[in-house]
Amino acid sequence: MKALTIGGATIDVIATVADREIERITMHNATSSFLLLEEGRKVEAEQIDSFVGGGATNAAVSMARQGLQVSCLVKLGQDLEAEKVISCLSEEGIDTSGAIRNAALPTAKSIMISSHVNNPTIFVSRGANTLLTPEEITPEIFDGQDLVYVTGLSGNSAACFPRIVELAKTAGARVAANPGIRQLTYRGQEILRTLQWVDVVTLNTVEAAQLCVALPLESRDRLPSQGAEGAKPGGPELLEDGLPLGERRVALQKFAELMHAHGPSTVVVTNGSEGAYICHDGNIHFCPSLPVTVRGTAGAGDAFASTFAAQQALGQDAETAAKLAAINAASVVGRIDTQSGLLRADALADKL
Repeated sequence: MKALTIGGATIDVIATVADREIERITMHNATSSFLLLEEGRKVEAEQIDSFVGGGATNAAVSMARQGLQVSCLVKLGQDLEAEKVISCLSEEGIDTSGAIRNAALPTAKSIMISSHVNNPTIFVSRGANTLLTPEEITPEIFDGQDLVYVTGLSGNSAACFPRIVELAKTAGARVAANPGIRQLTYRGQEILRTLQWVDVVTLNTVEAAQLCVALPLESRDRLPSQGAEGAKPGGPELLEDGLPLGERRVALQKFAELMHAHGPSTVVVTNGSEGAYICHDGNIHFCPSLPVTVRGTAGAGDAFASTFAAQQALGQDAETAAKLAAINAASVVGRIDTQSGLLRADALADKL
């Protein structure tokens, strides 16, 4: 099976800092936590490493290790970081002929500060990821592709989303999308209009809540029973409480129904360490996350979404695809970077 991933590529520089070297404050009246760095102080890091990351490259490596024949379309700078991205993908057997080089901006880079619960604070310079243009998205790109997977598109690149999904679907590909929070914030209505060409869409809870703003949803303070698979007192959070819409909540079942009406047959909402909700065939299936010693949370969402999309395209039912996705996401969380924990097909099957 041939797959194409489109989106961002970054160089991730990860600094692991001992708990004693950095202060953590958790708010008592909110869910936010903060890492505090002392001004003017040189902080000792246990280690500083550099890895290839980014939504499109993470998804490409994920799918290649699952046995798909993968190509990757990203925009890179004319720099050494771009060479590192190309080298990483090539080592995984991924076709990089679609990578576009541009001297206007450097290859994207992020700096992650990981400490305490290993949920890193991330500084991002999106660089060349913002420069993809609709003119660079040609019909020939999609020839022979069975699966096209579109990750978050940064800055001006977000304008390419409608053209990508329409051309991919016209070419006969199965289309999966994992749009980013900025796309959903500034282009929510546009994304809704173009979901007619998308088969499966994956969002985290924050992203789904943001898309609620663009949907004709009624909100209520107290949710009725959603009558969904897995719903029970003290059960899955989003089935109990729904999605946040300002100070109110909206039923996940209603959100899923409206999303299906816009096109996608499968809607996935991930909820961090709790697990994921698979909305498919009129049902909502809750797939809990797996217990794991957390070393880094970055890349877990990419692992889940790309594995789910790949396994569904390979013929697995939604429930099995979700279990395999949870396995791969847990493996990634057990590593500090976004790719080294991604499992190969045989290892995934063994853990099912």
